[in-house]
Amino acid sequence: MKITRMDPEQKVRYLTTEPIPKLVRELSIPTMVSMMVTAFYNMADTAFVGRLDNQSTAAVGVAFSAMAMIQAISFLFGHGSGNYISRQLGARNYEDARRMAATSFFTAFASGVVLGILGILFVTPLSRLLGSTPTILPYTVRYLRVIFVGTPFIMCSFVLNNHLRFQGNASVAMIGIVTGAVANVLLDPLLIFGLSMGVEGAALATVISQIMSFVLLWGLHRKRAVVQVHWHQMSLKRRYLEGILKGGIPSMFRQGLGSLATVLLNLAAGYYGGTMADQAIAAMGVVGRITAFANSALIGFGQGFQPICGTNYGAGCYKRVREAFFFCLKLGSGTLAVFSVLGILFAHPLMLLFRNDEQVARIGALALRAQCLVLVLSVWIILCSMLLQTIGMAAKASVVASARQGIMFVPMILLLPWLFGLAGVQFAQMAADILSFALTLPIGWSVLEQLREDRPKA
Repeated sequence: MKITRMDPEQKVRYLTTEPIPKLVRELSIPTMVSMMVTAFYNMADTAFVGRLDNQSTAAVGVAFSAMAMIQAISFLFGHGSGNYISRQLGARNYEDARRMAATSFFTAFASGVVLGILGILFVTPLSRLLGSTPTILPYTVRYLRVIFVGTPFIMCSFVLNNHLRFQGNASVAMIGIVTGAVANVLLDPLLIFGLSMGVEGAALATVISQIMSFVLLWGLHRKRAVVQVHWHQMSLKRRYLEGILKGGIPSMFRQGLGSLATVLLNLAAGYYGGTMADQAIAAMGVVGRITAFANSALIGFGQGFQPICGTNYGAGCYKRVREAFFFCLKLGSGTLAVFSVLGILFAHPLMLLFRNDEQVARIGALALRAQCLVLVLSVWIILCSMLLQTIGMAAKASVVASARQGIMFVPMILLLPWLFGLAGVQFAQMAADILSFALTLPIGWSVLEQLREDRPKA
């Protein structure tokens, strides 16, 4: 898609009149590429660190839950403001959209500074809380200390990316994200092995690449965004802060509970792994990265759907919202079905690719195959969460967003390992996915039934 700058009215007309399949392709392909490339460089971190030792591999897996929490807070600001902006564009409330853009960006930066300082001060107890064993702890501390330095830039990159995406500039947002991801992959071997920095090198590569993404996204935002960020338009009025919370809390729950799930998973793997505790933690960390890569394709479809959903819902074009949802559902289901088959067939060699340790591969392969068997169910779960969040149904969106790695996963990771030992750890996510689908199916369907008729705005 050719990147051109439209004024707000042109952008709204484009999103509410162009054929849905065309819009979904134009907006989903760039976001899908961005998400898959991001997941790929997370996998690259694991693969490069996996050439060091089990402790370093496990440390990156443990630290991933802290990084997921940083992302969760970033999504609070980015998705909360992005959903609000897309609806206000659809309703032609352009000044309101501009004030939200400024407010969310600068409050995110301030929050990132505070979070980074607190993280550095309490990095050791935090690392223990996240599930580090005594042998893993020094590696986790060294990794996270570097990550926390870059927290403000990581958070603002997420906000700028989501502002561009929710305004229908997915291709522009992709440029910033992919550039940072490529830089990370190139810097990993240089810093980890070339400069002999080990696990700290992996963290520094991540931070440098995120700063590069931030700088590039800021420049692209100034040139291409329909709604610009200006300091003088920042407002701490209640409606903007409530808008961020209402639109962003489901994303924070989804990502934050993912962090909690990782912590509980690491603790269970360490405890029930017995003498193979480090191998079990490393294995489950690798499985998490692989399934995150598969889910990134689905999230890309979902993120391409959100600006279409928000703008058309704001304009009262409810039939187009339904059409876009079911189009993304079909595409996402087909894509994840392919990933599932590949994951089941090549689970063991995939594990060996990340860590050449037979015990790690054996533990991880069974968990990976179990998750791949039900991976397609997450299509409905994630798309329903994005639909409800984007149209402002925060309560229902929060329930759906919390289901897969919160409401259902927490009981499973506590109960199944107690009953079945390490096998319960390996099958906990599979059980949670089945239960989450059963919970979210009627919730999503009832809302879709309400969107059968258009309600044009005056």
